[in-house]
Amino acid sequence: MKWTTEKIFTHPLGILAAATGATFLWGSAFPIIKLSYAELEIGKGQVYEQILFAGFRFTMAALLILALMKLMGRSVGYQRGSWQGVAKIGLSQTLLQYVFFYYGMSGSTGVQGSILAGTTSFFQILIAHRMYADDRITSRKLTGLVVGFAGVVVVGLSGGATGVHFGLAEVCLLAAMFFGGLGNVLSKKESVRLDILYMTSYQMLLGGLALSTIGAAGAGVMPFEFTWRAIGMLLYLAVLSALGFVLWNTVMKYNQVGSISMYLFLIPVFGVFLSAWLLSEPLHLTVWLALALVAGGIVIVNRKPTPADPAPTGARLKA
Repeated sequence: MKWTTEKIFTHPLGILAAATGATFLWGSAFPIIKLSYAELEIGKGQVYEQILFAGFRFTMAALLILALMKLMGRSVGYQRGSWQGVAKIGLSQTLLQYVFFYYGMSGSTGVQGSILAGTTSFFQILIAHRMYADDRITSRKLTGLVVGFAGVVVVGLSGGATGVHFGLAEVCLLAAMFFGGLGNVLSKKESVRLDILYMTSYQMLLGGLALSTIGAAGAGVMPFEFTWRAIGMLLYLAVLSALGFVLWNTVMKYNQVGSISMYLFLIPVFGVFLSAWLLSEPLHLTVWLALALVAGGIVIVNRKPTPADPAPTGARLKA
């Protein structure tokens, strides 16, 4: 049997590998970013420096994808009529998401940031519910979301948090997760007519250059003293961004948003495990409970529907 891209990314094992791989890469970003900040002496309140660092990361990620396209013999030139769709994705998935994210993280705790990161799935499923006639929220999806989000809450509270503060920083984090979910759904829509590598590279390039411009306006063009270690971590962050978004956008292209979104709950779980390993942070037993809840939510959302909960048959945009 000939394995096409569509067959690979619609096969259960292909979906599992791609979605888990992308979320693992994104989860690994949390400890690497913290290590990068320490290496470059970027303080908690230095928002412009954080945004500039993010701009460097995504611009480099875009250039890596473009270089890969050249090696594959693909054209990297502008595709007529694509600028509007690419600009919308870059605005939401890269620029707005990370402006709000870095500002929000500067005033919130890591625990609350981890909890709120799981809300991307909620926003993504809600947006898809409005945009796609065959990707409605069902009782099965709702149950899976509740179970999976419970795992995210357990991950956050495993650090010993006893209360929840909600202010401007937390509102910004929620805004970041909303724009991330919106960007993912827009990517799925545009991938019908645009090549995944082309779409991902140019949206990252536009968003990365915009982030760099904003950061440089407040911190200068090059406020960092890069060491070889810092360069290595920046390169890793760029590679994980490029590979993570290519994997995620591809699996989103060929599958319903509602069934794939659950995998986003794995990001904070991977982040906790990798932080425990790389940053020597304590790993609480409750994290294992969180992992079980997240896995259970994924199983619930992706199990074979019963006759009372029929699966949609196509991907038609609402008129």
